[in-house]
Amino acid sequence: MKKSSYLAFICLFFTFYIIKAQETDYSYQSIPVNLLENANAVVRDNSIEITIEDFDRMTVHIREVVTVLNKLGNVDARLVEGYDEDTKITDLSVKVFDANGTEIKKYKKRDFTDVSAVDGGTLYSDSRVKYIDYTPISYPYTIVFESEYKTSTTGFIPWWQPINGYYVSVEKSSYKINNPKKIPWRTKKTNFKDFAVKELENDSEILFTLENQPGYKQENSAVHYREILPKALIALNNFYLKGVPGSYKNWQEFGLWMHSKLLNGRDALDQSTVTIIKNLVKDIEDPIEKAKLVYQYMQNKTRYISVQVGIGGWEPIAAKEVDRVGYGDCKGLTNYTKALLNVAGVTSYYTVVYADEKRDIDKDFTSIQGNHVILNIPTKNKDVWLECTSQDMPFGFLGDFTHDRNVLVVTPEGGVIKRTASYKDEKNLQVTSADIQLNKDGSLKATLNIVSKGLQYDDKQNFDSYTNEELIKIYKSNIWSYNNNTDIESVKLKNDKKEIIFEEDIILNVKNYASTSQSEYLFRVNVFNRNNYVPKRYRKRKLPLKIYRGYKDEDTYKITLPENYVLSVLPSEKIINSKFGTYKVSFTKINEKSFIYNKTLIIKEGTYSKEDYKSYRTFRRSIAKYENLRIAINKN
Repeated sequence: MKKSSYLAFICLFFTFYIIKAQETDYSYQSIPVNLLENANAVVRDNSIEITIEDFDRMTVHIREVVTVLNKLGNVDARLVEGYDEDTKITDLSVKVFDANGTEIKKYKKRDFTDVSAVDGGTLYSDSRVKYIDYTPISYPYTIVFESEYKTSTTGFIPWWQPINGYYVSVEKSSYKINNPKKIPWRTKKTNFKDFAVKELENDSEILFTLENQPGYKQENSAVHYREILPKALIALNNFYLKGVPGSYKNWQEFGLWMHSKLLNGRDALDQSTVTIIKNLVKDIEDPIEKAKLVYQYMQNKTRYISVQVGIGGWEPIAAKEVDRVGYGDCKGLTNYTKALLNVAGVTSYYTVVYADEKRDIDKDFTSIQGNHVILNIPTKNKDVWLECTSQDMPFGFLGDFTHDRNVLVVTPEGGVIKRTASYKDEKNLQVTSADIQLNKDGSLKATLNIVSKGLQYDDKQNFDSYTNEELIKIYKSNIWSYNNNTDIESVKLKNDKKEIIFEEDIILNVKNYASTSQSEYLFRVNVFNRNNYVPKRYRKRKLPLKIYRGYKDEDTYKITLPENYVLSVLPSEKIINSKFGTYKVSFTKINEKSFIYNKTLIIKEGTYSKEDYKSYRTFRRSIAKYENLRIAINKN
């Protein structure tokens, strides 16, 4: 070998060696300093490579290297892979490195524990997971996770979310899709412009990368991270889901596919049940009144149990089977209720929704979305929505589990995006009336009536399922925790499901409520609905402000003074107005021995700029200060 060639070889060898060493340096010290700030974990390298071999064949390779900095970062270390009857894991491994980058553990595929993917609340499911139960002995440590799986289901193409939440920084994240057959697809990129995402996209390949991205610190009353962080959605126009082919380019076509492939023919009922339902509604003309009776019949007959089988967990159990066994999941119970309403002559539609976290079905990007199913009854005036998994929910009421969000309504003519009923601001009303007798020893006795509507009803509708001891504990420890020495004599509850109103009648005593001396008696006037919330202060706010729920509280207290005390001057009216809501307190003198305290607080739901946060904090701080207003009275 010539000397020049030999030197070239040596240089090439050492270049490869250096690159290889850099690739495998998992020490904590090698992490860029800027990525350690506001981070519980650092994604060192997260690469997803997907190869779409055909509309019914896909291979997914994942390599994720995460350095966990503290206990809170454990959730960001991937140690699990899922599979089912249509998905085969072909490669799976985990390596663990200590802070110095020294390998301390190694797991192969055979070392993973294999269990059902669902908890005990699920009756049966064909989804399973393989996982490693690793307990760290010190921090920081690094997990290197690698997996590859092959699947015939192409309806769910993994999305790219390079920053998976707050307090996670990213050294490098890449997402690649190979589409050699150029099967038509659709993509949607969100929040890319605010990040240094590199893009390459054509009809056979997609490549996105993000590098050197510091973590985001979660802030009080902030938007969900999903609203501000980058995300890419991918969907094939022609796909395969659990043995069922599909094709769609918009929500109307997707709804047609769902109706024909997942729902059609699954609404048949035994003749005995048909007869029961027809007799139940035989003398009723109004379709909504029919629906109320059918809904009550369903609630009394069934209970919720999760079932994750069928076409990718999307196909409901047949209505006849739910009718026979008396249970089902959200899909089965909704489909069953729909079948019962069909018999009653009431039109209703199966509806897909994101439940719990307030999140919309993306109306601008058609794909398999959602995690829950409810029922839609269209009427001339408005849509009626039914939650079919609850045995207690009032007819036509959703609560904050599914209210005010875009949903997919599946009709025989196709899919339609609608928005569920909204409970905003003053619709979420709580009215408190109280008759309060102040006593000479500083104690008080009060009779209260509290009426709650909207989402404030939703907060309390399960109170009537508690024992008296449980209720008293809630009132004393949670609702009125600021009133020490509270003794509750009686509680009477009324849950009016027809009007969707929850009413509480309470008699109670509070010892040592007022501060007393020989000449003065000092007490807080706001006894039962004190709102002392003040948002955290930030010197440099980075995230938009979001008020997730608006509401209105109206409080009226008649306060009677102790014997031998007289009322002199009452405080003047207090009004605080802002874009975030209104606070108003007024006092009305009845006579020398009693007066009326009125308070109205309105908070408005909405998303505001980060610059508005300071004003919002000032607004809430002013309210909190006045909520502790004290009045001093003197003896005759």
